[in-house]
Amino acid sequence: MRNRILAAAAGAGALALALTGCVPNSTAGGAALTVAITDDTCAVSEATTAAGNVTFSITNNGTDVNEFEILADDKLRIVGEKENVTPGQTVSYVAQLGPGTYYTACKFQLIGAPTGVAEFTVTGEASAVSADEQALTDQAVTNYISYIKSQVAELVPQVQAFADAYATGDDDTARSLFASARVSYERIEPTAEAFGDLDPKIDYREVDAVAEGLDWTGFHRIEKDLWPPAEGALNSDGESAFLDWAPSTDEERQAYADGLVTDVQQLSDLVNAKDFTVSLADISNGAIGLLDEVAVGKISGEEDWWSHTDLYDFYANVQGAEVAFGNVKDIAAGKGKEGAALVKDIETEFAALEGLLAQYGSLDSGFADYSTVTEAQRKELSDQVNALAEPLSNLTHTVLGLSE
Repeated sequence: MRNRILAAAAGAGALALALTGCVPNSTAGGAALTVAITDDTCAVSEATTAAGNVTFSITNNGTDVNEFEILADDKLRIVGEKENVTPGQTVSYVAQLGPGTYYTACKFQLIGAPTGVAEFTVTGEASAVSADEQALTDQAVTNYISYIKSQVAELVPQVQAFADAYATGDDDTARSLFASARVSYERIEPTAEAFGDLDPKIDYREVDAVAEGLDWTGFHRIEKDLWPPAEGALNSDGESAFLDWAPSTDEERQAYADGLVTDVQQLSDLVNAKDFTVSLADISNGAIGLLDEVAVGKISGEEDWWSHTDLYDFYANVQGAEVAFGNVKDIAAGKGKEGAALVKDIETEFAALEGLLAQYGSLDSGFADYSTVTEAQRKELSDQVNALAEPLSNLTHTVLGLSE
């Protein structure tokens, strides 16, 4: 999901800093563009740039978490975004942009309508690459698209079985299927998030939907029915779990089940469309973004607040990040000694994080209830995510051949 976690933002600050990496001095087409963010403004230093790999140096001068978005010419489709930029933070974000008209915008607290929407023009032609590197790029894109399609192909029947059990009142079966039905989705979250309101429909938590004034649907709406809160329980915002909520009726259950199935099928239709594609930057930024999902939502335990199945999502995000990295690592390794060293560091830290997660179970045998994971153990997990985030944050710059 697109993490709408506000109270946790300050506590995640140290981890978020590790996720940013170095701000490169230049892009292939010139100096990095700066983005100055406040709570209600989003100022990009230039309204025009050359096509190719465009680096944005983003500084949040506001009072709360924010995000930077690049929108297509319809102002709806997101072609690039950097989420969870905390106050005082400067982060680097690289996008591959072809010639055309785009719009830049920011989103205060990651909710509501975008602010500071401004036209952004990309001119010229994308930079040429060598035949060998183009072949690696084409292979990476082809393989990653195949991976996305395969995950969605698994997701559709898993969600159908889960939704059927929930709608018919077979709660024991639905609870047993909840975590596994989400795994394929969690592996490809950045792709799902690019399709407008699909991710909010499928994967928003209650507090996210309320904050944006949306109807709350999807996995987490069903989750709360399956693990109903006890009297006096609080939601992740510290408010009464029964505020504007009651267990769903049979008719409502059927509607939520049908809605989830329909939305997941729409995701399948979109990724299987003839014109669906991803860029090299989408793949490498996807690896970084998936680890960011772990840092902001999974470590805190706010993702699966009622079921405490967070470790399944945590592991799936890590798996998805590793697959994305695996598709571009040969390109990174070909960028000289520094690229080869970066690949080795990332591989080492992935192995260490997966080894640590293995202490809590596996997808086959099941993971521990996250409420049983102590604060000290969560800190250990967070530290290892940090250790992986540091080299991984340099992946896009290396893959695209940008200077640091």
